[in-house]
Amino acid sequence: MEFISGIRKKDCCELKDLLEKRSTEPVKLNGCIHSIRDMGEFAFVLVRKRDGLVQCVLEKANPNCTINNLKEGMAIELEGVLNQEERAPHGFEIRIDRVKVLSAPKEGAIFPLPISKWKMNASLEAKLEYRPISLRNIRERAVFKIQEGIVRAFREFLYSQGFTEIRTPKIVAGNAEGGANVFKLEYFGKKAFLAQSPQFYKQTMVGIYDRVFETGPVFRAEKHNTCRHLNEYTSLDFEMGYIDGFEDVMAMETEMLRFMFDFLREKYSKELNLLDVKLPVIEGIPQVRFDEAKQLVAEKYNYKIRDPYDLQPEEEQLIGRYFKEEYDSDFVFVTHYPSKKRPFYTMDDPQDGRFTLSFDLLFKGMEITTGGQRIHDYDMQLAKMLARGMNPEDFGNFLMIHKHGMPPHGGLGIGLERFTMKLLDAANVREATMFPRDVTRLEP
Repeated sequence: MEFISGIRKKDCCELKDLLEKRSTEPVKLNGCIHSIRDMGEFAFVLVRKRDGLVQCVLEKANPNCTINNLKEGMAIELEGVLNQEERAPHGFEIRIDRVKVLSAPKEGAIFPLPISKWKMNASLEAKLEYRPISLRNIRERAVFKIQEGIVRAFREFLYSQGFTEIRTPKIVAGNAEGGANVFKLEYFGKKAFLAQSPQFYKQTMVGIYDRVFETGPVFRAEKHNTCRHLNEYTSLDFEMGYIDGFEDVMAMETEMLRFMFDFLREKYSKELNLLDVKLPVIEGIPQVRFDEAKQLVAEKYNYKIRDPYDLQPEEEQLIGRYFKEEYDSDFVFVTHYPSKKRPFYTMDDPQDGRFTLSFDLLFKGMEITTGGQRIHDYDMQLAKMLARGMNPEDFGNFLMIHKHGMPPHGGLGIGLERFTMKLLDAANVREATMFPRDVTRLEP
């Protein structure tokens, strides 16, 4: 009887292993051939590993392997000798002795995109159409390593602050955000929806763990086709109880962002440098009331206010520009949004019921976060539902938490792809989405 006792040690090296080895030491490596450059008497063979490229050299006189036997896209296992070479990536290269082909592209298959080039110079549509191929490009891969770092930092920071990670359903019976922009499902003869947000469940779990967070997909059946919207995206949500006001939520996000950027500088410097990303330095984030922000940009930039109840994308850009020019800040909290434009669970400002104790965080002129204080009192929540013509019977499970007692609480949601887009100064959110879903795209 044989037993599996744990991870098996492999003969093949990873990049970190190679960095610890000495020159002239024999090594074994596996990976994918990223590119081949024929230099005459020898050829450079770049092997793509999960954490970078390894430069290998194949002599034309090698009796064990010829350049004609190798093709880009092949998965290979090679043996060779490590050689120090300052001009190579990571300061070394491998002189190839033998090559074993593990798999090869189909005969005659031509790569639809020049993935081995530093910049593919392909249209966004082409990169999305051939996404399984375009993601093999080193710069495209770096985008999603940085995105990985964003999620890791979000998690690690919230763990350090006593938050509990939760998992909530994505097939739901009710509509948390209101409106008609939901994907409807047939669920064993019942009506169901894809979740627009984990809002009700986040609030429920505050009554259990005090502080909770989740990273997961959300779905919006909106038919617009813009550079900033998706129909499925990843939301980074947290909810916290026993707050003194919605300012506590903004303070938590500010500290989280500071932690996140330090984390990325430490853990993802290679990808940041590869994409020439300059991370913001946060000393503090300015805040401004919604009505004041609209007036400021209207006066400074001669902008005509068209919607008194919401911010137009042009206004977000101008507000971002204003606070960059006046305070050298890439971020600004816009607070006290009109009650008319906020969900029914948002607490109204007791000083002026036309406005709410809520906020958006703008990053480089675009909203990346929506949050605020929630209603925790049963009678207050019921009254707001009735005032909006809602049927409380449709929200029995949600009202249950209020009926049986909830602490003052609030929270937020961050759109991961949109945040990544602005961090990288990308022009379209699809560039920061591994496999985008929008009104025209359901594949790959």
